[in-house]
Amino acid sequence: MCAHVLVAEDDPKHAEVVRRYLRREGHSVVVVHDGHAAIEEIRRNRPDVLILDVMMPLVDGLDVCRTVRREADDVAVLMLTARSAEEDLLRGLDHGADDYMTKPYSPRELMARIRALIRRTQRSASAEEEESVLRVGGLTVDPERHVVEADGREVECTPGEFVILQALAAHPERVFSRRQLLARTRGFDRYITERTVDVHVMNLRRKIETDPREPVRLLTVYGVGYKLTDGRKPPGGAETTDGTELTDGRAAL
Repeated sequence: MCAHVLVAEDDPKHAEVVRRYLRREGHSVVVVHDGHAAIEEIRRNRPDVLILDVMMPLVDGLDVCRTVRREADDVAVLMLTARSAEEDLLRGLDHGADDYMTKPYSPRELMARIRALIRRTQRSASAEEEESVLRVGGLTVDPERHVVEADGREVECTPGEFVILQALAAHPERVFSRRQLLARTRGFDRYITERTVDVHVMNLRRKIETDPREPVRLLTVYGVGYKLTDGRKPPGGAETTDGTELTDGRAAL
């Protein structure tokens, strides 16, 4: 169960120890050293797990956690703090943390807590996606019957295409990075890279878009990844397949 983990820790030595342990277990890791950078990174490339130090410069961990719960509620948050009072623990949980550890801590225990969080969130995501038929505008995805319909027309999808579309349809308007979609397709494609995700998206557009060259459902968010919308054109212009927004007939620079 590999995940994308963001470590927000202002102590470079502690951050490096955590990074090494996470990489050893096969997770992808990004490290930031202040709260503002943490928020920006979450908006740019949403992690599966956030390891969050409470005492950080610019924006403290509690405010970061509050922002995460408002903008990215599905991110699992594990807080780290030097404070051990019950009141501090309760504050962290009240702000939306899923788990809480006080310093000094055992790296092995930290890894065990992270594994538990990943298991919990992946089970929750699977249950949510498989619970019922997913509808986004005129697009329908039925996980139980493995059927996709676009405007009432049944669409044939490969297993890799289907699992990407299912993930996107379960969270309309949410932007998924290629890495996150790549993790969903493992087991369906023997040889797979982030480029394979792009190919799946291109093929899906041919199947669910009226004009694949000007997609209005499966959109590219330039520099981030992909999202699924209800099919209405985004305000201010249409998005091309490479993520460039067209406004007044000219490519935005």
